[in-house]
Amino acid sequence: MAVVRVPSGAVLRLVLQTGVDSEGNPVYRNRNLTNLRTDAQDQDLFDVAQALAGLQEYALSAIHHIKNDRLIQA
Repeated sequence: MAVVRVPSGAVLRLVLQTGVDSEGNPVYRNRNLTNLRTDAQDQDLFDVAQALAGLQEYALSAIHHIKNDRLIQA
């Protein structure tokens, strides 16, 4: 039987470095934007993440685009 992948949403995750721990290792915090359009362009998401990072107190460490899909039997 064939299986079909159906896009069911996406998340834009901003990883912010909030400081360092007692051993000097970086400490990170995630900010998630949910319910993104599944057809959003990567460049647009990157631009939005950069703009939002400018409003944050902490430094932006990484940007993740997480796509969620459902697998259904065709």
